[in-house]
Amino acid sequence: MYKNNDFEDIIKNRRSIRTYDDSVKISREEMEQILTDAMRAPSSVNMQPWRFVVVESPEGKAKLRPLVRFNTQQNDTSSAMIVIFGDVNSFDNGEKIFSSAVEQGLMPADVKEKQMAALTPYYANSPREELERVALIDGSLVAMQLMLVARAYGYDTNPIGGFERREVAEAFDIDIERYVPVMIVSIGKATDAGYGSYRLSVDETVFWK
Repeated sequence: MYKNNDFEDIIKNRRSIRTYDDSVKISREEMEQILTDAMRAPSSVNMQPWRFVVVESPEGKAKLRPLVRFNTQQNDTSSAMIVIFGDVNSFDNGEKIFSSAVEQGLMPADVKEKQMAALTPYYANSPREELERVALIDGSLVAMQLMLVARAYGYDTNPIGGFERREVAEAFDIDIERYVPVMIVSIGKATDAGYGSYRLSVDETVFWK
């Protein structure tokens, strides 16, 4: 399994690729490893709200195609279209996540109890807008990590925001009330190097106070 550990190469040569070699398929084993590495991304109080629908079959691609607006080339040629959702009920896993951390020696038991005592009412009383905001932020973090991890495995990606959110959720039997669509990331073997892009300088984007 190919792995590139040159971080400078990964971040500086990542491109948004829209056309892939459609003969290249990523195995289930390798895709699971890519997603496992991507899920090392940080999330609010480690609730890991990201959920993925990996659309890789011809039937799935055909179902997704009319819902991705002007992004059909990525859909048609990529190894997979990874639809990222954010779970607004992610704290349902709070007990499992913190208890497992205690069992593995990653968190003291008293810290777990304090966390649960503080976070249970917070999640219970937070308005949906706040839960969606957290899910979108955390979903974006894992999406960026996914794109960098893909580069390390020798693949390229394209983040896609232009798609019919409710219709995509419904097409793949995802509860739109619970799972917020974040973005789609196409992944595959690039057929070209893609285009570089101009970046604003630190002087134009950073405020020192």
